[in-house]
Amino acid sequence: MAFARPHRSIPALLLLAALALAAGDAAAAGDCGSSQPAPADSLAARIAAIACRENALWHSPFIDGRGRLASMTVAEAETARLRDGVTPAWKRVVDYWRGSGLLWGMRGAAGAATCGYATDAGDSSPACRAFLVDKPWSAAFVSYVLLQAGVPGFRPSASHIDYVRDAYRRPDRSPYTLVDPVAAIPAPGDLLCYVRGSTAVVDHAGLLAFLADNADAGLAMHCDIAVAISPAPDRLYLVGGNVLQGVTLRMLPLNRRGRFWSLPQGTPVGCAPDNEDACSFNRQNWVALLKLKPLSPLPAVRLPLPPAPVSPGQCCVHCVLGAGIPRCPRTP
Repeated sequence: MAFARPHRSIPALLLLAALALAAGDAAAAGDCGSSQPAPADSLAARIAAIACRENALWHSPFIDGRGRLASMTVAEAETARLRDGVTPAWKRVVDYWRGSGLLWGMRGAAGAATCGYATDAGDSSPACRAFLVDKPWSAAFVSYVLLQAGVPGFRPSASHIDYVRDAYRRPDRSPYTLVDPVAAIPAPGDLLCYVRGSTAVVDHAGLLAFLADNADAGLAMHCDIAVAISPAPDRLYLVGGNVLQGVTLRMLPLNRRGRFWSLPQGTPVGCAPDNEDACSFNRQNWVALLKLKPLSPLPAVRLPLPPAPVSPGQCCVHCVLGAGIPRCPRTP
């Protein structure tokens, strides 16, 4: 069961910005707050609301503006409960695999089949939990969020490169446009992606060359979902799955024009206890920004936005099997 925390008002966010940097980071991360919200019925708002709901469910872990993990409560394979007090952390990761429709495609991996029968009711399912640790689930998380939001034309995949390649090959049908993150202006609903473990693809030009020369080759990547823009200091908030074993919010600086301010490129070199300045989880080989295309009008069938928190005994919309809370009546 996953519930969104209410967004702060604009004056409240401005007040937070005036506080000390660490305190401001912690407060802002708690609800993915934004001073520039998208229209409530926009596709970008739906994507952001679902991603922020999941971050809040995981006790709002976040990486601060300096690239340091500032908050973490639970990890992907633990039996510890998430913020709703009901859902085990590992079971929510199973929900991402199931809800994205990708679990069946992983059936050959050890432990995946047992995930298909996992429940919240006291079954620790060690084989399934081993699968969740062994197989990266960040692309399953992105696929889950975009499908929940009803993004038209999006094709889910367990590999980020597939929907990056989709935007490259099918620009007329993909819901995203592939652009260089260094030169683009990010916005809620976009995907910001980096490459892992490659010495050949380290920037946008390298990615384009790879996509042109490799028809179906794999490439280890990770994408975060842009969810909000904060005021003073200007920052883009992003949420990603399987980021330090949870659904984690990340903050990246923006300049006055809305572009990334010195986007920390490359992998950390020389990071050590006696060289803290060289350490940053934000320093990655960022190679792609997938810009969400405008959609007007929205599809006729809309998924409901996540509800505000409810106490036990009330009804739920995004219910968890076995939670014992009745589903809310369907609204017209």
